[in-house]
Amino acid sequence: MFDLRLDHVTEWIREKKLSSVAVQLPEGLKIRATEIADHIVSNGANVTIIGDPCYGACDIYADHGKISDGLIHFGHSPIPEMPVNGNVLFIEVFADLRDSGNITEGIRKIAHSLPENIGLLATVQYIDAIDIIKNVLESLGKKVLIGKGDKRIKYDGQVIGCNCSAAESVMNEADCFLYIGEGDFHPLAAAFGVGKEIKVFNPLNCELRSVDDVRDRILRKRFAATEKAKDADSFLVIVSSKTGQRRDAIANDIMQKITSAGKKAYKVIMNEITPDSLLPYRVDAYVNTACPRLAMDDSARYGKPILTPQEAEIAIGLRNWNDYEFDVIRSEL
Repeated sequence: MFDLRLDHVTEWIREKKLSSVAVQLPEGLKIRATEIADHIVSNGANVTIIGDPCYGACDIYADHGKISDGLIHFGHSPIPEMPVNGNVLFIEVFADLRDSGNITEGIRKIAHSLPENIGLLATVQYIDAIDIIKNVLESLGKKVLIGKGDKRIKYDGQVIGCNCSAAESVMNEADCFLYIGEGDFHPLAAAFGVGKEIKVFNPLNCELRSVDDVRDRILRKRFAATEKAKDADSFLVIVSSKTGQRRDAIANDIMQKITSAGKKAYKVIMNEITPDSLLPYRVDAYVNTACPRLAMDDSARYGKPILTPQEAEIAIGLRNWNDYEFDVIRSEL
């Protein structure tokens, strides 16, 4: 179903004349790690598999030069504005859509339930399906919108977990968005960021569903965490050391706002943010400036309120709920 493009990998290793490479994979592809390693070793290079969690292109293994001549990062498209050296290869893992008949027929069956103006979104795995689905919907009289993201987004219509700028660019014209893919993580990024309904079309089983219930459930949890943090006297402001997640300016800004509100603020920089890693710090609440989805999706795992910077502003009285907005990582260019 997903092409790992291993011939391209070995060709790149030979062109670069690398004797060793590190391989980095998201959790869903780690089951194929040994297959990848066997292929590379059989073509003459040594392999080190990076076992740490990998959350996206923002999470490039920074120390790969200490263990190998090059790094091969599977499963994500590069973030255009994020610099990487020439010995890093991104292998975008695309779904095999050569036989797209099922997708075409599936879209025809559900098109009647979609409004007239539809924005299309996808992860990199299904980015090639956008044109297929666009053609089908337009043949049925729909207007299809494919937005262009900022400089954190490589493909038109692409959505990543921390950035839905492709959707934002056409949200005033779209009646709803149709996300092509599986799971809730990526469509929720758009559901949080735009005030339109997000429908999910799974290209594997051609089922259509909404993420509205999941979004609303998370929103209720965000409200509860923020309200609880209004009683906090001390905050730990978390900065990520990951290149693609580090937001020092935002951290410094919220630090200043917290202290100006008469409360204590402490800044900590971390690579891996987990409930256990935060346990030693004697504070009442956390403010996360790393991946926004830590607070949005994983708050139940933490023993204290973990807020986005915008939610922290509500907690200290600088913003009200009418001005609530979701935290995203936008392009700095």
